[in-house]
Amino acid sequence: MGQGHISTAALLTATALMLGGCGLADSHAVWPEALKVKASEPAPLETPPDVKHLVASKLDSVFTAGSQPTHVRVSAPLHDPQGTGWIACVRADLNSVLGKPLGTQTYRVSISNGIILDRRLVEADDNCLTETYSPI
Repeated sequence: MGQGHISTAALLTATALMLGGCGLADSHAVWPEALKVKASEPAPLETPPDVKHLVASKLDSVFTAGSQPTHVRVSAPLHDPQGTGWIACVRADLNSVLGKPLGTQTYRVSISNGIILDRRLVEADDNCLTETYSPI
């Protein structure tokens, strides 16, 4: 081959490099704004819920019907690190299905758009055990 000829392999490599560069137009590249990929904005946080009012009006969302919750207390809401909603802790003295006292039980509730979506009994390593509570 002479000096002025480009090999097929070199031509394919150059074409692949040019086409591969098309994916580099992210938000940090030096490209016109119209060609940049926009960095996704984090979803806005919801307004913190009034946990006292929410739990007081929806005790059945946290406790079973036969548990007869007394001395119900709630923690302040904390932003849920896995979404745009909130989490809070709820503590109350409960009875078993047979009416026997179970003692104080603590639950973590997930709140989104002013609705209690989920609740679970806390475990030994849960931060609900160290929260400050106020009566509802």
